[in-house]
Amino acid sequence: MKNFDKHVLLPLLVVAAMLPFLARGECTCEIEEGEEVNKTLALKYKLAAIASILVAGAIGVCLPILGKTIPALSPDKNVFFMIKAFAAGVILSTGFIHVLPDAFEHLTSPCLKGTAWEFPFTGFVAMMSAIATLMVDAFATSYYKNSHFGGVLELGIVVHSVIIGISLGASESPKTIRPLVAALTFHQFFEGMGLGGCIAQAKFKARAVAIMALFFSFTTPVGIAIGIGISNVYDENSNTALIVEGIFNAASAGILIYMSLVDLLAADFMSPKLQNNTRLQIGANLSLLLGAGCMSVLAKWA
Repeated sequence: MKNFDKHVLLPLLVVAAMLPFLARGECTCEIEEGEEVNKTLALKYKLAAIASILVAGAIGVCLPILGKTIPALSPDKNVFFMIKAFAAGVILSTGFIHVLPDAFEHLTSPCLKGTAWEFPFTGFVAMMSAIATLMVDAFATSYYKNSHFGGVLELGIVVHSVIIGISLGASESPKTIRPLVAALTFHQFFEGMGLGGCIAQAKFKARAVAIMALFFSFTTPVGIAIGIGISNVYDENSNTALIVEGIFNAASAGILIYMSLVDLLAADFMSPKLQNNTRLQIGANLSLLLGAGCMSVLAKWA
């Protein structure tokens, strides 16, 4: 019994003595070891994002335009519905599983003092960004219908693409950037296809088509560059960094969730082509679940 007491009490005393340090460690806002390495890694991901998103956007916007002369590249093919549903699942999961939790982590940090931070800013910012995206899309679509000018649809795309790019560029967390790069590459590719389809139908002159395609391709990369500049003007371990990154991540999550549900899924799933083809509808649903599932599983290692 004495040996038992000796072997049990000694570890308990050690743990008790360490509790104040453990508690203090949970709320520390000091620079952690390896922080600079993570910042360097994050910058590499951002530069890779600029390249991959630029290429994906350019290819996406050009495919429907080329589809007028090359039928195999037409976005009306069934396989594109399947791929778009998979991409929408990836984007939806990125918003809910990867980006939004990081926003909660930043904006509920114990380093942010004051009663103002008791308000659920993360959900509020995500909600307002989704509503703002809806408003921009609605006004752009309304203007398009009233004026019959197809290029104006690019307004809504440019606004949210720049905001998402800034949020990615301002983030200093590699675990947030990695899935966001993959999701935005998918997103930019298929959004480019949608815009390219509108441009092709509007029958613009070659010069106007080239200008709009280039303008779309560079919007998100420019946003990322702006975000990188913003991230360099504040201390990444300060309260300002927590607030800026938290707000940008929350806004990005709201936009990603809106775009995946409304612009990608609702438009296709409610279209006559999908509604009148049960086999294609089942395939699109399975692709959506597969995309969302794969990206959700990646959260375990991201």
